Amino acid sequence: MSRLILLNKPHGVICQFSEDGLHPTLKELIHIPNIYPAGRLDTDSEGLVILTDDGKLQARISNPLYKLTKTYWVQVEGIPLEETLNELRRGIDLGEFTSQPALAKIIDEPSQIWPRNPPIRYRKNIPTTWLEIKIQEGKNRQVRRMTAKVGHPTLRLIRYAVGQWTLERLLPGRWRELERHELNVKDPFGEPERGKKNNRS
Repeated sequence: MSRLILLNKPHGVICQFSEDGLHPTLKELIHIPNIYPAGRLDTDSEGLVILTDDGKLQARISNPLYKLTKTYWVQVEGIPLEETLNELRRGIDLGEFTSQPALAKIIDEPSQIWPRNPPIRYRKNIPTTWLEIKIQEGKNRQVRRMTAKVGHPTLRLIRYAVGQWTLERLLPGRWRELERHELNVKDPFGEPERGKKNNRS
């Protein structure tokens, strides 16, 4: 049976097992052979990384054609207006591509988050806001680029969920393997959309 592991990746950890020489890697957090991350999470971002020993499952989780929604908690500079949120909801022109419409809303600071190490740089004269942003893509630094483009640079980014899987019960650096009953849920993938290119970067 395929193994599926949920990991809460801390800030500063590079999302790979091979040594990087500059950053700690997944190898220092999890010691299970022959598993690989299904998709990446930037070194300066935190939160959910899914790992599996099943190559087909890894590809399906990573593939935007299957439209697994990724949920991010994003702390940004300033207080976005509703029109700014509407820009994110319509899609943002990021040069080489335009982001697909996102779900975006202002939220209270999530009660279950942990202190970041190192902490973000606060500036007394600039307030910050927490957003929940949901997308079905996952291009390089996409959420950070989206918020920067609308004038609210990201200070902290936590991926809370991928599809049905979340960070619940996971502290930074900790992981858990899904139990059999958690794997026997309704297939979260469905059928991929046809006739569209896979634009993964």
